[in-house]
Amino acid sequence: MLLLSSALLMLSSLVGQKLLQHGRDPARGIPDPYKMKPAAVDFRILALATQVTESSDQDVPVLLLKLKEILNSTSLGSKESQKIKQDLYYYNLVQYCMLVLKQDYSRLPGGWATAAQLSEILSQCCVGLEVKEDPEEFYNKLLPSAVDNLLFLGRRLQARFIRAIKDEEKSEFLRCFRTVTDAICWLFGGHIQLTESVLQSNHFLQLLITDDVETATAMMSVLQNILRANSSVLLHVDEENLHSVLDELVYKLSSTTNPVTGNAATKVLLAVAESHPQLVELLSTRYRGLRTLLSKQWAGKGFDRNLNQLSDLLYSESCRKGEMQRLHQAACLIQAVWRGFQTRKRLKTLPKAVTALQRSFRAKRKQELQHLKRLKEDETLRQQLQLQRQRAMRLFHERQLTLLEIVHAGQVDRYIQEMEGKAALTIQRHWRGYRARRKVHQQRQSLKQHKAAVIIQRAASQMSEGMSKELHLQGQEKLAQYLLRSSLDRRAEQRREALLAQVNTDVELLMSAPSLMEATEKDLDVFMSRSVPVACKARQSHNTILKYTRWPWWKKLGDEFMDDDMIPDDVLNTEFGTLFIGGSKSS
Repeated sequence: MLLLSSALLMLSSLVGQKLLQHGRDPARGIPDPYKMKPAAVDFRILALATQVTESSDQDVPVLLLKLKEILNSTSLGSKESQKIKQDLYYYNLVQYCMLVLKQDYSRLPGGWATAAQLSEILSQCCVGLEVKEDPEEFYNKLLPSAVDNLLFLGRRLQARFIRAIKDEEKSEFLRCFRTVTDAICWLFGGHIQLTESVLQSNHFLQLLITDDVETATAMMSVLQNILRANSSVLLHVDEENLHSVLDELVYKLSSTTNPVTGNAATKVLLAVAESHPQLVELLSTRYRGLRTLLSKQWAGKGFDRNLNQLSDLLYSESCRKGEMQRLHQAACLIQAVWRGFQTRKRLKTLPKAVTALQRSFRAKRKQELQHLKRLKEDETLRQQLQLQRQRAMRLFHERQLTLLEIVHAGQVDRYIQEMEGKAALTIQRHWRGYRARRKVHQQRQSLKQHKAAVIIQRAASQMSEGMSKELHLQGQEKLAQYLLRSSLDRRAEQRREALLAQVNTDVELLMSAPSLMEATEKDLDVFMSRSVPVACKARQSHNTILKYTRWPWWKKLGDEFMDDDMIPDDVLNTEFGTLFIGGSKSS
């Protein structure tokens, strides 16, 4: 009820806005003729919309009954009737009719008869209504909601009809219930797509599953009207819902002896069977004893014509299924004979296939063994090479130690210089040979390209002087563009390198900066000057390198394979301890 009240309040605000747009003051309830639109709206609709917005939720249903007089004032299907329905939808009066169906009418004026009349008004407003602005809101939301609310109202009336004791109350509730079912039939008769929504609704299945004769008969007539309006709707609903509906119909035939219920259920099943052959197959497969039940329990009850038609359809389907079963058995026999022939034929060629399989398996295994053997040989060769390198290094160090023992200390430097000179000559000789071979290879490629260009030029037609100049100008332009682009790229690269160096210097300064408690004016000068720490570090590095070059020969014994320009990091770090870098205190 809280959701219903909030929805009605929202609709009231929307109606008030539309009344103001139309030139009507909802507080006064009087239209202003000077502010009305050229396409005039019926005065009764404007007055009713104003009263609905100003009234409480309990008075709205009674006010909406006035819509019946407005709708009946025009002929059905005329342009005036369409205009009135469009105005009612525009001013949300149709939405009001849909929402108020969920109210409890036990204490409202008119009782449940008012609800039944509103269901008629709602279906009459929706049938023949063409919505051009935002049709999705009407067809996909309002119409399914209207069907659901009508079915919900039907469940309420069905429950009160079953609980009623007095005959007058039962007849009144039954009349209201039939009015609601007629409104549902009228609604999906005007909008065929709603038949699927009705069958998919849980309220419809609850209304159908009842032992009451009157309401069950009314719901079966609704189902029959659905099949009459859209015969293929059962093929589009969920299988579970379809089985539930058919189970209830067959249950009514098997559990009751009332001819009214039996006649209604038989008519619905006949309509289901006539709608599509697939449904006949479903009935004969899912309910195997249905034909026997119809002939034994319901023969001679006054509806033998419908009964015989349904039995004939089920019998023809059973005969067709028997023929299909016979054909299926024949097909299985043919397939069995063919499979046996194929199996015997395959068994005759099986030895050859086994031989070929064994041959391929042996070849594959041989390849795998060869691959493993090759991997093992490669691993052995790698280990031997590593062993040889280790032996060569050990022998080299042994020779160095032997020379240190034999050669006089004053002649070690000269001997080392001679050995370094010989090594340098060897390296240079190898490098010159490699460079000469590469140059010869490049010249050979250039000669080949030159010969190819000469052949192409001979084969091609001679180019005119104008075209040559034009091609020359194009080449010059492309070369200039390339040079300009490369110059810009070099500048950008230099700029990036400068920024990267600046970032590294800033990071180093920040990482080794002292705390605020230990900071001095000298530290502040270092952070304010960009060149002081860099110059200090460069000067100290230069001094360290000079000091390293002055080391005696015995300090460099372990550095035979180290370049002269490469200084160990630990040496530099030991010398940097006395340097103030990035604001750190000297040790």
